[in-house]
Amino acid sequence: MRNSVNNNQEQQDKIKFLTQELLRVQKNLVEQFYTDSLTRLPNLYQLRHDLEEGSDFTLIIANIDNFKLLNDFYGFVVGDFILESFAKSLKTELDEVSVYRIAGDEFAILVGKRMSFYLLKNYLTHLSKQLTHLKYAYAQTEIYVDCTLSSSASFTSDDIFSKVNMALKYAKKEQLKFWIYEDTMNFSQEYESNLKYATKVRKAIVDFSGIVPYFQPIIDNKTNEIIKFEALSRLVDEDGAIHSPHNFIPVAKMIKVYDKITMAIIDKSFQVFKSHAFDFSINLSFEDIINQDIYDFIISKLRDSNMGHRVTFELLESEKVNDFNKVIHFFNEIKRYGAKVAIDDFGSGFSNFSYITKLSPDFIKIDGSLIKDIDQDKNAQIIVETIVDFSKKLGIKTVAEFVHSSTVLSTVKQLGIDYSQGYFIDMPSPHILK
Repeated sequence: MRNSVNNNQEQQDKIKFLTQELLRVQKNLVEQFYTDSLTRLPNLYQLRHDLEEGSDFTLIIANIDNFKLLNDFYGFVVGDFILESFAKSLKTELDEVSVYRIAGDEFAILVGKRMSFYLLKNYLTHLSKQLTHLKYAYAQTEIYVDCTLSSSASFTSDDIFSKVNMALKYAKKEQLKFWIYEDTMNFSQEYESNLKYATKVRKAIVDFSGIVPYFQPIIDNKTNEIIKFEALSRLVDEDGAIHSPHNFIPVAKMIKVYDKITMAIIDKSFQVFKSHAFDFSINLSFEDIINQDIYDFIISKLRDSNMGHRVTFELLESEKVNDFNKVIHFFNEIKRYGAKVAIDDFGSGFSNFSYITKLSPDFIKIDGSLIKDIDQDKNAQIIVETIVDFSKKLGIKTVAEFVHSSTVLSTVKQLGIDYSQGYFIDMPSPHILK
């Protein structure tokens, strides 16, 4: 009888121990699910849970600036050290708030009260100063870290993540220390527009039927005759509406299909000019030039078409070029097939004469910002005269963009510019108009 009682007690003790062990394991699993393994901070799942449980709060996101660059330069071991150190800095600098790691280099701060715009602005101003030029020592190396902050002063907490993330992206884009989302901002409309265009772009590139070149003539200023056409990209949606590149190209770059648009314009332009004797030009960005697929596509077109001597490739946004050797190599290769090179939008932004001496183009296209009021703007005339004189000495032809009136055309001719292009001459059209 005593043995039976002892056995029962042992079984109960064993069941109790197993139950406690199971609860302990379950608790550990739950803690792991809600905890970031590197920093030991609560993670995104914990943040979402806490947001659902609360009603009065202010959400702030802190994103480490240039973390990928730091990680690539120092290695992932140091990258992890930076993340751990930054997490400690947040916990040290912030009192009576909850800190979370919600993504690779992104942290969240949850303040347990809803702050008005001006109170939040003061809070972020102070916080950004605390988190500026943080110095971390790893071995013999000192590493300096900064971050960008964002938050929302919206009247409701609906879509709080979207609002704070929109503010973060805006702050990053404008290189601001922080930004606060407000309901009066049009971020939502911009995102909705981007989503709309993303859908249109994806549909347009399925078989390239929605991406079409429009052609704008360029005239010889001495003879007034059309000597070539520039191919400009347009998107035709399912309803037949025509969209300018200003609307869809930035979205195409964001969703990483921009190269498909470039190849569609190249392919269709070559097809069109098989049956037209005019020369033609095609725009390329630095991204296009360093893209191996586009490079191979262009070389095959030049090789197989025997039209190289009729095509000019125009380099857009030359101030964004960060590797002139790659551009020079590309230019040298296409010139083997007789193709020519133009620098587009020259005179805008940070364009300078050093680009010309490095790239040795056949044409310089003078930016419309200098041409549009050149019949009245004496300063613009002086700048353009300098560009024209410089170009003539190097044997480079010049093209005036944005020629929109007879007086502008007359002034352009007087200044010695070789060619003109603009609405006064003709609008872009899907057809070659002689």
